[in-house]
Amino acid sequence: MSVFNLGNAIMGSGILGLAYAMANTGIVLFIILLTAVAGLSLYSIHLLLKSSGVVGIRAYEQLGFRAFGTPGKMAAGIAITLQNIGAMSSYLYIVKYEFPLVIQAFLKVDNPSGEWYLNGNYLVVIVSCSVILPLALMKQLGYLGYTSGFSLSCMVFFLIAAAYTVPILAFAFVCHPEVLPIYTELRNPTKTKMQHISNISIGVMYIMYLLAALFGYLTFIDKVEAELLHTYSRIDPYDTLILCVRLAVLTAVTLTVPIVLFPVRRAIQQLFFPNKTFWWPRHIAIAVTLLTLINLLVIFAPNILGIFGVIGATSAPCLIFIFPAVFYIRIVPEEEEPMRSAPKILAACFAFLGVLFMVMSISFIIIDWTSGTSKGSSGH
Repeated sequence: MSVFNLGNAIMGSGILGLAYAMANTGIVLFIILLTAVAGLSLYSIHLLLKSSGVVGIRAYEQLGFRAFGTPGKMAAGIAITLQNIGAMSSYLYIVKYEFPLVIQAFLKVDNPSGEWYLNGNYLVVIVSCSVILPLALMKQLGYLGYTSGFSLSCMVFFLIAAAYTVPILAFAFVCHPEVLPIYTELRNPTKTKMQHISNISIGVMYIMYLLAALFGYLTFIDKVEAELLHTYSRIDPYDTLILCVRLAVLTAVTLTVPIVLFPVRRAIQQLFFPNKTFWWPRHIAIAVTLLTLINLLVIFAPNILGIFGVIGATSAPCLIFIFPAVFYIRIVPEEEEPMRSAPKILAACFAFLGVLFMVMSISFIIIDWTSGTSKGSSGH
């Protein structure tokens, strides 16, 4: 169940843009980059788990507090909240714009005349209330293992179909806000066991990413678009297999939302209710408030994804590279590892790499804005 949950946290809507990334880099360079990013993500999780093991803390925000006091705690909590709200918004944008098209294609409605069931605003609210909210109200993240497994199987179907017809790689394996909550809920939790779960999850997603990119690229070559679902629609919008694939992707991203919501709720609790025990009304109220806010953004502020792109370019490098490295340097005592020891020098270089990725990402976004184009995926 933990492997399913962590794998589902890793997998985001960004998988739809990997074929486009491969078309721009070529197969060999893409494989090299994907392998490097997977290795960096595993190293980052190692730093988090090592810091957690030294102080016995299994909350990202509390690691920040232990390393830098209240500013560290606030920085971690805000980064997790903004990153995951942006991710959830991107998933629900896909539901809003793709679900009506899928229903329209299934019903073969060529000229819709304002039917409510073809209105994306209504559909995103219905999906949020009937599917996402009940799952988000679960007391523990572990209960979502079954839905995470189903979500991953939907993406496997997507891979098989991409063989049939048919963002930024640095953030392809973003799952760090979910690592410590999953670690906390393990039966007989140990650092070795959690690292093993992380290795399996990233390994499985590495294979899925590679196959998704390879199949999509080899099918369409230079005609592949930034989002593969658009390429599907252009080929044959009424093909049964393509419709099933689009429905599978919608199911997968919908079931990912509750997984991503858990760390945000935990961050809010750590920031505003740090010493409070579990209380159902507060647990429910935070989930309802978050989903309401995200639905309002998706329905009334469709252009806000550009802002979330900048937020993601800032928060993702912090969560993946900078925070794990600097927390590790500050938390692991000098008696165990001096400041000039190889592990801490490596961690400092890792943090510097995160700064470089942040600068590169923001630069690319600014270039897109100034040139009037947007080739990046808005996915997680």
